Parts: sequence; structure tokens; C-alpha cells
Amino acid sequence: MPELKRLHADHAPAVLAFELANRAYFAASIPDRGDEFFDRFPDRHSALLAEQEAGVCVFYLLVAEDGSVLGRFNLYDLEDGTARLGYRVAEHVAGRGVATATVRELCRTAAAVHGLHTLMAATSHDNAASRKVLTKAGFVPVGPAAPADLGGKSGTWYRRDLQP
Repeated sequence: MPELKRLHADHAPAVLAFELANRAYFAASIPDRGDEFFDRFPDRHSALLAEQEAGVCVFYLLVAEDGSVLGRFNLYDLEDGTARLGYRVAEHVAGRGVATATVRELCRTAAAVHGLHTLMAATSHDNAASRKVLTKAGFVPVGPAAPADLGGKSGTWYRRDLQP
């Protein structure tokens, strides 16, 4: 059974494999990370761990029994009980409820472990799958998202108030 795990240094090879295997799939709906991301992945991974250690962000992975990464679920900009949510799942598990179930689990974790009371997430208008995940996970649209928030695409901000 897949498990939601907090990102740590040992996850680097599995995260890189996940990103490489799904690069084209992700680029179809969100801006591509670019070659530099992959060329400098060890440095980027270390930077994420430093951000997590500083308490600015918290990064989670959905890890399969074989150790492979099925998805990334991140809480960004933790401040005053609020954070932004970002996520991506592997193409081979997309459309099976994995993202929705994991976002719901992360909402519970955000409240219980990190003391958060509100999560915000933005998605582009052309990312129907992400809009569906957010809605099914209890998020409600709260206003327009600027193209700067979404890599040049227009979209919507969603909000979910969490229960302690």
C-alpha cells in the first residue's frame, strides 16, 4: 500500500526517476521544469531539504511498496497557519483517485502535524484533472489566479479550511 512520507535525503534517486519518467506528461498541463532542473537536481533536492528544515515548506512523497515515487505533495510558504498546496502524480496512477485521496490525507496531516488551518491551491483553467482533485478534496474556488502564479496560464485559486 502506498505511503505518504516526508521528503528526506535518501529519496533523491527515486524523486529524480519520477520526474524524468513523467516529464512529458507533466509538461502537457504545467510548465516544464527545464533541463537545468534535471542537470542540477542534487543541488535542488538539497535546497528543498534546507527549506523544509527551516520550516518554510514541507515536502511529501507518495511512495509505493517498491520504493518508487507515485506523487509529490508539497506545502509551501507556511505562515500564520496557512500554506499553499502543490502536487503531481505519476501518469500511470493518474485518474485512479490517488491524487484526491492523498490530498485529503495531506489536509489531515497539515492540520494535525503542522498546525495549519487553511490551504490554498491554484490551478490553470485548462487543467481539468487538478480542478477535479481540488473540488473532490473539499477545496472551493475563491478567485482568479494570475498568470504569474501558474507559469503564464490563467486559472483559479482554491481554498480549504482545515479541521484541527
